[in-house]
Amino acid sequence: MNKKVCLTTQEFPPDIGGVGESAKRIALLLKELGYKVHVAVFRGVFRREKQLAEAGKFRRSYCQISEQDGIVVHRLQPAVRSTVARTQDYLADLYGQLTSLQQKYQFDLFHAFFINETGFLTTMLAKENGLPAINSVRGADLHKHIFDPKQQAQIAWTLENSAWTTFVSRDLMKRARIFVPSITSKSSAFWNSIVSIEFDKLPTPKLIHQLRGTVIASIGNFRDKKGIEYLLDACEKLQAETEFTLLLIGDFVTKEKGYWEQELNRSSITNQIVITGIINRTEALAYLPHVDIFAIPSLNDGCPNALLEAMLAGKAIVGTHTDAIGEIIEDEINGLLVNPYSSEELFAALKKLIARPTLKQLLGQAAKEKVLEQLNPSVEQQNWAKIYHQVLETPTHSITQIESQNHALSDANGSKDIEENKTIGLLASN
Repeated sequence: MNKKVCLTTQEFPPDIGGVGESAKRIALLLKELGYKVHVAVFRGVFRREKQLAEAGKFRRSYCQISEQDGIVVHRLQPAVRSTVARTQDYLADLYGQLTSLQQKYQFDLFHAFFINETGFLTTMLAKENGLPAINSVRGADLHKHIFDPKQQAQIAWTLENSAWTTFVSRDLMKRARIFVPSITSKSSAFWNSIVSIEFDKLPTPKLIHQLRGTVIASIGNFRDKKGIEYLLDACEKLQAETEFTLLLIGDFVTKEKGYWEQELNRSSITNQIVITGIINRTEALAYLPHVDIFAIPSLNDGCPNALLEAMLAGKAIVGTHTDAIGEIIEDEINGLLVNPYSSEELFAALKKLIARPTLKQLLGQAAKEKVLEQLNPSVEQQNWAKIYHQVLETPTHSITQIESQNHALSDANGSKDIEENKTIGLLASN
């Protein structure tokens, strides 16, 4: 009988966001491996529910069920009963809905994405039912939320009680192992993958007529961790060097709108900035063929899908020495790396690529070759196949057979040769 697995995630397409895109990709990879895959989608932050209550719009809890490409998707919504309801009321409601799903479908394994919003509920439910739970740390969960004293105990408990924990970069894995040393023998780091994209079949972007000169672009839901203010400073310095357009594909998150409006108003290059606003993934990808340099000046960022998309498009990339960006990009080989928080280094790297078009072309081609060879879905699928098999087939949920290989990943010294990158991308065979 095929094993039933339930993935839990804060977002899932058509929701916009990197966690949702990754959850969908991994769900499809698991389906290809023969698992019966369900996805439970819910948020652990309840701003919208509180707004509904204040407006007098109360409701019962409910679950919307649909099917996407053979994956059963359950979108869970907590009840809105009171203007003074607290987070624990909503979470308890969601936990009851998750329990009902388990009673109905009898899953064999739970797998949570983004440990803060989904990991605790998922792991608690799994433990209460004697089932293994895998937790996948994506980025902000350990880069930001770990500094909230109210969340630290919950994060530690979730990590401690996971059958296995995965990370999208060695930086994230290192931090988690320092925070909870006992996970060292049951954790691993490997990169996201990306499906090939036919860029020549994408529609013509709506704002293409506004692009002038060298097009420097970045993609994302722009917020604190993206380092965009440093890119603004670097581009200001470029004004004396060349004509250019700074293309921001996406928009600034609502909670930081005031800050970014202030930054843009202070900038001397406002007339050279094009912001698309929130658009779907297809529309965003359609801009990449028209980009000359892709900048990803993140302060921390897990393993951003935007990086892999730009590599697949063959773009010259300027990235930062942080998380998987600094692991995947090899300086002067398939991109240029700078230190985060450094406008000066960003400026120097952008200037270098603008002055040396041949280098820009060579770096873009090398980036494309690397993503096709080492970050394709078959590599990621083998990683998940090994982890799922080991977790499901080991009664104690202690993954000791590949512990030594896992330590090899942890102890990597940061060298960027091809063989090491293959090792990070693919767990060795048992």
